[in-house]
Amino acid sequence: MEKVKRHSRRIGIGIVGGLVLVIGIIAIPYPGPGWLIVFTGLAILATEFAWAQRVLDYAKSRYDAWVEWLKQQSPVVRFAVLAATGLVVVVTLWLLNVFGLLNGWLNLPFDWVSSPLFR
Repeated sequence: MEKVKRHSRRIGIGIVGGLVLVIGIIAIPYPGPGWLIVFTGLAILATEFAWAQRVLDYAKSRYDAWVEWLKQQSPVVRFAVLAATGLVVVVTLWLLNVFGLLNGWLNLPFDWVSSPLFR
């Protein structure tokens, strides 16, 4: 019985940690705590899986290196990274038809804002 309990716990942690990790990966380019969610998902998985602990340690070191590198860059490079992140957000929102929905709700005459995936 103890073995079944342990296995069920491991599966539950795998599912919850995996879902949190996927949500975090999706949230990375958006303003907010995307990387925090990724690290949280990996930390949940690391309670049961050794590979997740290795990935968490590696990801944290790479993230810290990226932040340190970015701090050393000129304002132009930092702005370019910010602009690229903003572009990813805008394109994703456009592809998911967020602008098309707002256009419809507000009765605006801008049909071009609708996503090509939802026409």
